[in-house]
Amino acid sequence: MEEGHPLLLFMPSNSPSAAGSPVRFCVGKKQVTVCSRRAEVDDFSGGDCFGRREVLKCFGTVVGLELVASSGSFTKVASAADLIQRRQRSAFQSNIKDTFFKAVKENSDLIPSILALALNDAITYDKATKTGGPNGSIRLSSEISRPENAGLAAALSLLEEAKKEIDSNSKGGPISYADLFQFAAQSAVKKTFVDSAIRKCGGNEEKGRLLYTAYGSNGQWGLFDRQFGRSDSQEPDPEGRVPQWDKASVQEMKAKFVAIGFGPRQLAVMSAFLGPDQSAIESMLAADPEVRPWVEKYQRSRETVSQTDYEVDLITTLTKLSSFGQQINYEAYTYPVQKIDFKKLKL
Repeated sequence: MEEGHPLLLFMPSNSPSAAGSPVRFCVGKKQVTVCSRRAEVDDFSGGDCFGRREVLKCFGTVVGLELVASSGSFTKVASAADLIQRRQRSAFQSNIKDTFFKAVKENSDLIPSILALALNDAITYDKATKTGGPNGSIRLSSEISRPENAGLAAALSLLEEAKKEIDSNSKGGPISYADLFQFAAQSAVKKTFVDSAIRKCGGNEEKGRLLYTAYGSNGQWGLFDRQFGRSDSQEPDPEGRVPQWDKASVQEMKAKFVAIGFGPRQLAVMSAFLGPDQSAIESMLAADPEVRPWVEKYQRSRETVSQTDYEVDLITTLTKLSSFGQQINYEAYTYPVQKIDFKKLKL
């Protein structure tokens, strides 16, 4: 470290040092002064420099103490990466996934409806006006009662019950319906992946789960998981934006997917979201020359041990679909932590 070069250290905006009270400590023959947004080193020895490792240890100590003592977020540069908030959101997300896992496992017959509910909530997106999308509006009585949503009331009721359990254990406020529907779909999709692995193991659940752990796609959900903090609409989305999938022609399905920025590939991989009988949907889609190659590709992929092409493409498509028109609030579900009064600590 060259003399005269300050080392930058971002501190919580409501921390003592941010308020103007410097923190000073010594390392060997050096005094380090941490102010609101920088740390400076005063040379007591006239020549010796202390190592990078010592600097990092000291800065790490100060940052750690500040994080414990503060409930605020970092400065504007680092607010979205606040470690405390990340930990809170991660814990909350784990909780909701556990709840969904149980709900989906006990009501596996509703998986097609859960997938259709998430799809129909999200596919109301309109590129021209940037309205609609996965905003939870399908929960509203005037929207769930539309013809395209017929048969989805039972899935909605199941997820509303799951929401009550999730909210009762939440420290950071209730989960939005927009997040509820998309993360329920994630759990339903994972269940279909695991069930497929179990079938490949002759019905042995333990071996099937081990197979999915070793070769499955669980690690591909990272971007989807980060999109956590959608807002709910208080008004129903406009009518006419969602086809009646069981009555729509392949051309109508293609047109709708093209309208939101997708194509034949995404239509084929989302076949499980279009009705309770995936095989029947795929047979209809395969009649179209543009969609057929993708249908056949994913059918072949599902016959392999890992299903890699099918699983990864489905996760990628669902991730994109579930983000249309949404501004993610990365501080959603976070909450103030109890401040520690260091003056009262007995050392």
